[in-house]
Amino acid sequence: MSELQLRAVVADRSLDVEFSVSAGEVLAVLGPNGAGKSTALHVIAGLVRPDEGVVRLGDRVLTDTTAGVDVATHERRVGLLLQDPLLFPHMSVVANVAFGPHSRRGGLRSSRAEQKRAALGWLREVDAEQFADRKPRQLSGGQAQRVAIARALAAEPDVLLLDEPLTGLDVTAAAAIRGVLRTAVSRSGCAVILITHDLLDVFTLADRVLVLEGGKIAEIGPVPDVLSAPRSHFGARIAGVNLVNGTIGPNGSLRASTGIDWHGSAAPELAGGDAAIAVFGPTAVAVFRERPHGSPRNCVESTVAELDIRGSAVLVRGLEQPDGAPGLAAEITVDAAAELQLAPGDLVWFVVKAAEVALYPTAQRHPGR
Repeated sequence: MSELQLRAVVADRSLDVEFSVSAGEVLAVLGPNGAGKSTALHVIAGLVRPDEGVVRLGDRVLTDTTAGVDVATHERRVGLLLQDPLLFPHMSVVANVAFGPHSRRGGLRSSRAEQKRAALGWLREVDAEQFADRKPRQLSGGQAQRVAIARALAAEPDVLLLDEPLTGLDVTAAAAIRGVLRTAVSRSGCAVILITHDLLDVFTLADRVLVLEGGKIAEIGPVPDVLSAPRSHFGARIAGVNLVNGTIGPNGSLRASTGIDWHGSAAPELAGGDAAIAVFGPTAVAVFRERPHGSPRNCVESTVAELDIRGSAVLVRGLEQPDGAPGLAAEITVDAAAELQLAPGDLVWFVVKAAEVALYPTAQRHPGR
């Protein structure tokens, strides 16, 4: 198996990215709608030709706009699995799985019996051998997705592209498919890119995570690093933490664009004048109707934008920050929310202890690993 390297600019979709994925590695790609996630996958698969760029698999060049190289989609050894399994309705399950290698090899290297035997082996890998003789219409969503995974892997791709393959499945089916993917990908050794909106997919399947915002890489790194200390707006939102942008002042605090200083534990590499962020969890935020007495280190006035019940807690989110970052959020008890009698539009004070705030360098929009 080979490392995937991508450099792509697609002007009309505002995509400009560069990154690589090692053989046997799973890279999760996160980002808001319209960020360019699917476009990047389509460039790799050969479905979209970039205005400028290179797609390389080991020593094989699949796309090179400068050299005029554009390998046909079916010759790329790239598997693409979507939310819709897209099984051939007129074929049996086993014939669907056998189609990939049969098509790639032109049907010349093995007999029909050998192709069926190999297909049954892949169905066994995804625990779907019992469906071999059924037609796709006879399968549930989870069963059809298992078959689609078997078909993709049977083609022995060097790269497997997964575009939200678990969306629409119930909890039980999604959990089963995660297990199937984890085992199958581990055995295949191919490079994998997974587009998802579900953190459970990221934690259970991915080695690294890449966050796309506005067609560019906002941050990229190991899953624990990015999701425990996100440095992008979307990364913070999906990880469920608060993020404030600013610049480190001479006293070591972070001066936000609103003019408010945020005090916290600063990363050792930070110095005065550096672009930085303050990160803290919603559970660290206390909510008051009036500015509290004394001098809390971090105290900011905000307008309540929304309230969301989360089990025994209530998430209070403020309006979007002036620089476009998601509004600050506080997670408080139901009793506290009832006592405060909050409603959207109310003015409140968010208070955070300095010990709960971490200051990090701002994410660098950089390519690669």
